[in-house]
Amino acid sequence: MIALAIALCAGAGVASICSVWIWPTSATVGINLAGIRELLQRAQLPNTSVTGFVTMSLLSGLISAGLGLALTGLGIIGLLTGLIGLIAPTLILRQRVHRRAQQLRAIWPDLIDQLVAAVRSGMGLPDALASLAQTGPEAVRPGFAAFTTTYRATGSFRTASRAAKDILADPAADRLLATLEMANQVGGTQLVPILRTFGAHLREAQHVRHEVEARQGWVVNAARLGVIAPWIVLLLLTTRPEAATAYNTPTGSAVIIGGAIVTVVAYRLMLQLGKLPEEGRWFA
Repeated sequence: MIALAIALCAGAGVASICSVWIWPTSATVGINLAGIRELLQRAQLPNTSVTGFVTMSLLSGLISAGLGLALTGLGIIGLLTGLIGLIAPTLILRQRVHRRAQQLRAIWPDLIDQLVAAVRSGMGLPDALASLAQTGPEAVRPGFAAFTTTYRATGSFRTASRAAKDILADPAADRLLATLEMANQVGGTQLVPILRTFGAHLREAQHVRHEVEARQGWVVNAARLGVIAPWIVLLLLTTRPEAATAYNTPTGSAVIIGGAIVTVVAYRLMLQLGKLPEEGRWFA
């Protein structure tokens, strides 16, 4: 038991030290409700409440823990599968946000070209944005439909722009709408060149990001396979009674916990080293 306690303390200490570089800094402790709400908004799930999402995560953790315990008969495996089930909905949500961000990055350059054509044809900014609710890409139509509805109800370009930002929940949309807010307030003849420059910048950034992601994709997939493979072997071993008995001891539990800590630290370190910077929402 003393050896197990020493191993757990050492593992916790190493994880705490590495967390400075592996996990993002946060000024709060506990469940970041604002962060979950932001993820739900960016994933286009505004009707899902934070309470509902947390409840679903807890149920997923309990079900996963029960399945792990039932399949292996090991309490430590049940605990680990419960933790995986607890964080799985958040991981799925982040993946949904990432896919949507990729989709929008491909959309914005062409949409800006469409907006430039509408402005050059003589349409006012409110009418040009309202037209995107019918002619724009399907993924952004709800945001511009919200702009149209709010503008017709209030007559305020700024208020309508904020409504569109809340629906779109995208950094490029924030910058575009902030630019249009300023142009609507002060006027000027440089709007079209600015929009063209912005569209060219987004198109170039999308091209560079796509190339980098394609080159590092095989490395990320190989790392994921390397993380999963040992645990598949462990699950197969636990089907043998003698192996299950060996792992159901304090020493066996210490080995599994140590392996889990090393797996998490190594995987998070790999993701952090290969992570591409994501744009923040400056004008939300």
